[in-house]
Amino acid sequence: MLHTVGPHLTIDVGTRTTKTESIDDILESFIGGRGVATKLAHERIPFDADPFDAENRLFFATGPMQASTMSFTGRMNATAVSPLTDGLVSSNAGGFMSRNFADTGHAAVEITGKSDELVIVHISDSGVEFEPVPALAGATVPETVSYLEDEHAIGADQTAVIGPAGENLVRFASIMTSEERAFGRGGLGAVLGSKNVKALTFEGDSALDIDIPASQMEIHREAATDDHIMKRQGTVAVMDLANELNGLPSYYFSEQEFEGVGGINGAAVEEKKYKKGTCSACAFACKLPTKDETRGVETEGPEFEVAMAFGSNSGVDDIVDVMKSNELCDRYGLDAISAGNTVAAYLAAQDEFGNVDLIHELVEKIAHREGVGDDLAEGIARIHDDLDVPNWTVKGMDFAAHEGRVLHGQGLSYAVANRGADHMYAVFYSQEYPLVDEDDAYDPTGFEGKPQRLIEKENQMAVNDSGVVCKFSRDYMNPERYEMLFGADFEELLAVGNRIVTLERHFNNQRGFDRSDDTLPYEIPGFEDALEEYYEIRDWDDGVVPDGQVPTE
Repeated sequence: MLHTVGPHLTIDVGTRTTKTESIDDILESFIGGRGVATKLAHERIPFDADPFDAENRLFFATGPMQASTMSFTGRMNATAVSPLTDGLVSSNAGGFMSRNFADTGHAAVEITGKSDELVIVHISDSGVEFEPVPALAGATVPETVSYLEDEHAIGADQTAVIGPAGENLVRFASIMTSEERAFGRGGLGAVLGSKNVKALTFEGDSALDIDIPASQMEIHREAATDDHIMKRQGTVAVMDLANELNGLPSYYFSEQEFEGVGGINGAAVEEKKYKKGTCSACAFACKLPTKDETRGVETEGPEFEVAMAFGSNSGVDDIVDVMKSNELCDRYGLDAISAGNTVAAYLAAQDEFGNVDLIHELVEKIAHREGVGDDLAEGIARIHDDLDVPNWTVKGMDFAAHEGRVLHGQGLSYAVANRGADHMYAVFYSQEYPLVDEDDAYDPTGFEGKPQRLIEKENQMAVNDSGVVCKFSRDYMNPERYEMLFGADFEELLAVGNRIVTLERHFNNQRGFDRSDDTLPYEIPGFEDALEEYYEIRDWDDGVVPDGQVPTE
């Protein structure tokens, strides 16, 4: 089975020490990326670690496909205990960092300890350097990137940076790379902030050889030549369909349809797109560089989730206003989905939907923990009672845009996902929208056949995150192509994914998570029976992994 290669580097930023060791056995069993990081986290992070303690560890890991020249492979993974959910969370980001990371010669890098001063950690194939940077305290992401370019000739694509939100321990702070790409969901930027690490840089010329099948180019060619709507409109292309299905969260989830959708939909974004945008080696080019010269706004996006959170969910019907919110989140290092939903919760409490000036002011206040922003920086699950609004989260993570009240399988996915109400954990919505091929489509209503399929999708997406292969490759990947790329039977690959999901669940179980956390803030007929079926197929006891089911290798 194809897997990444190279040693594991542990960096203790408190003691300024490093350790390099072989993890070949883990690489062989878990491929790379999320799989390797999850196995290392399960072994090395104490089950009772506080997310902000020195003993929480942040793992970066790339996969074997970063040695390819195939589209959909410009991504990498980060894993730690989440300040937002208090469970183990993996997040992955696109851009160009993954191959620069691979050039250091490491399969995985672990950050532990806590520095007594703000530092940048420079990682290369010749060693690790710690640079105190007290002058960068409070610096935005672009300011830090400019410093690295000016002082070290290190480009944005070689960096993982936090903004003021990470330094101020905002529970949904992101880690930014290539300036506008995010390790977003789960607050991993606050983990780096708790360790007093402002940035990591990666450079070298020591990427290890991995033999990728030449037939990878079939996928690359199709990605380059296909006239896919995402090349023009990104994920926001689905917004009109979601709205037509009464499945577009609006006004802090109180409604499911937005009358102003025409101002924030795919056509609105496409109108502001001024060039192509992509990730490393990818010909699919689905990114959305947008700008409005009249109002002086330039950003990358928004994608569907952000257009929901800062658009329909906040009562905003102007795409430039949403672009500005997106730009602010990137600048300050905030997960734009959680930031938008949290702002929407405050707007609901104050009856201020559509107040754009207030929205942008709140984003800045959250990033700096100023005034009401200090409370909002805790996230919806911790402050909804004070706001007197419903708790629209699962396991502390707020909902993505794909509506579980309409797409019932996606609703089940939100409930059981180890990282909370995130759409990318299983990408089950892609099975239920009318857009999918008839042979693969499920009726959005009900749960017939869905628990089994959900498990397969969770396992498959864990393999993607370990590869690392972008989930937007779904129209170009099938079991035969997985087998071709990874040199293993598809069922064997799904078994790897199963081990990853099980290890995540077991880690969270040790932190107190059980069936009571696999819930939704709304009712779907048949949900409890579907949940029970899911547990039976997984062989879990009320959401808890029995000791005998914990993977040991």
